[in-house]
Parts: sequence; C-alpha cells; structure tokens
Amino acid sequence: MNLLTVGKDTLDVEVSHISTHGVWLLTENQEFFLPYDEFPWFQDAKIRDIFAVEQPRRGHFYWRNLDVDLTIEMIKNPHRFPLRSQMS
Repeated sequence: MNLLTVGKDTLDVEVSHISTHGVWLLTENQEFFLPYDEFPWFQDAKIRDIFAVEQPRRGHFYWRNLDVDLTIEMIKNPHRFPLRSQMS
C-alpha cells in the first residue's frame, strides 16, 4: 500500500475555549490560558479569527487574520515580553 500525503504537514494546535476572561490554547497535551489583560489582541477579535490558529513550527503560534505571533515562552512568561504594539 502506498500512502500519499496531500498538502502541507501541520502541527496540532487548537483553541479549546473562549470566555469573557481569555482564550485557552491546546497543543501537544498542554493547555495554556491567554488572559485578555496579557494578550489584548484576542479580546475584541472575531471568534472565527481566534479559532484560525496555525502552528508553523513546534511551539510557535500564528493567527494570520489578527497578525499575532506567540511562542510558548511568551505565553508562559508574558511579563518578559512587553507589548510591542498599541491597541486602538
């Protein structure tokens, strides 16, 4: 039997929950909470844009429609990575 891969390989990542307090991101059997006060880009975003997360490399997450790039290190230690943009 031959197995043919169609399309590009993707790493597993998903948004598991959205609440009034933040977003939960599930990847590799780990779940991370992204509170809006630390990750304000998600607070007023459209739900479909929050769910459209990609993992181009292990531990690196990208929301194309929101132009947000985060790593596991940034999520675990947001105080070490001050916000670089102003929210309007």
